[in-house]
Amino acid sequence: RRFSGDEHRGINVLMLWATAAMAGFSSARWMTYRQAGELGGQVRKGEKSACVVKYGTIEREGDNGEEKRIPYCRAYRVFNADQIDGLPEEFYIRPEPARDLGTAADPELDAFFARTGATIETSADPRAYYDVQADRIHMPPVATFHDAQGFYGTLAHELTHWTGASVRLDRFSRFSDRKAYAFEELVAEIGACMLGVQIGVTPEFDQSGAYVEGWLKALKEDKRAIFRAASEAQKAGDFILQRARREECPKSEESEEALAA
Repeated sequence: RRFSGDEHRGINVLMLWATAAMAGFSSARWMTYRQAGELGGQVRKGEKSACVVKYGTIEREGDNGEEKRIPYCRAYRVFNADQIDGLPEEFYIRPEPARDLGTAADPELDAFFARTGATIETSADPRAYYDVQADRIHMPPVATFHDAQGFYGTLAHELTHWTGASVRLDRFSRFSDRKAYAFEELVAEIGACMLGVQIGVTPEFDQSGAYVEGWLKALKEDKRAIFRAASEAQKAGDFILQRARREECPKSEESEEALAA
């Protein structure tokens, strides 16, 4: 989160997660040196900043006199609240401990996934997958997982795939070249992490190793791939959360077209 409490998005989430993981930060709040000072805080001597990027557009008058929008990207440096002394106490609020779900289904999480509207089927088949043709998710029974966190983390991964269908975010048609499989799996892993943080499920990476070779190849060939994957994962997470919240509040007038936009 920014110093204002608003959430960072896309690639900034990944960069700040990576920095926090390496440095052992537990606070979710980040701010510039100047913002820390405005809040009465002081960055400790010797602390190193992290990089985040801001995307936007500016309007310029074209040669024909018409206004045109020019995209820009700007990098700036931020510090974690754990690196700063003297901030208001609210900035040092720590995340709640991850829930130990055991091996039993969690009614609250089951209700969340049900509200998304996805067709989720369970059978003795040990595979977890999203069937594009049938537009359904298949999951093994929760009791076959080492813990329920693994079950719901895997379900979040498959649900991220589900958002790519043409009737939702139409991601599959936009990324359909020979590298699309590795890219889609990267989107699903990042999306599952982003969604997990929002619903209280600790991300697990036991299956990620199967895709690492493909990811590395895709990232070496296209240095912008990680930025696009983070952006698509953010869209998927937003779509899922909005669907679930809309069903929780049925009086909402949001249309599916608006959600997809």
